[in-house]
Amino acid sequence: MNFYYILIIVISAVSYYVSWKLKSKFKKYSNVNLSNGMSGKEIAEKMLADNNIHDVRVISTQGQLTDHYNPANKTVNLSEVVYYERNAAAAAVAAHECGHAVQHKVGYSWLQFRSKMVPMVNISSQLSMWLIMGGIFIYYNMGNPWILTFGVLAFAVVTLFTFVTLPVEYDASNRALAWMQQNGIVQPQEYSAARDSLKWAARTYLVAALGSLAQLIYFASILLGGKRD
Repeated sequence: MNFYYILIIVISAVSYYVSWKLKSKFKKYSNVNLSNGMSGKEIAEKMLADNNIHDVRVISTQGQLTDHYNPANKTVNLSEVVYYERNAAAAAVAAHECGHAVQHKVGYSWLQFRSKMVPMVNISSQLSMWLIMGGIFIYYNMGNPWILTFGVLAFAVVTLFTFVTLPVEYDASNRALAWMQQNGIVQPQEYSAARDSLKWAARTYLVAALGSLAQLIYFASILLGGKRD
């Protein structure tokens, strides 16, 4: 198991670095003002209009990096620093979230698959760790592997969800960047800043997926390794 602990430490360190880097990049590019003077809200509304999406509202939400698209009520939720600000970082985030709205409209297959997984993932994420911890205790003391097996399977669903999320996030960023460039929304320097912001945002999802996979492998190794004496 020593290799697993080293792997977890490495992934945790990388995760911390990527998270710090993302916040650093967002702060840096928040100082790159848009030459067109548009706010994040205006960027989002224009991207939606340009894609003939007229039934999605752009609203402000509290917090930092809390931006998201809600397909259930068709809202693009932008944090206050994105909703009101007029810089490259805000433009990148606003356009990215609208990228999800475009995915929803065109029926992007990975988004549809991810949405169908949500109910199962909500249940699995709540139960998996309880089943695994209780299952390990029962397995080591009573030799019964079934509760641990259910826990590992539940955690596998959560891990799969993190990997399904990757193409959804990368595609939304690609749609956002293509729209901004093709429609002259940003100047070259602003485009580079927006692209770099989204690149680091995407890496947070990648690290999360790898971390979840490492945990799954560890739990599976306990199950498959046999009962300890």
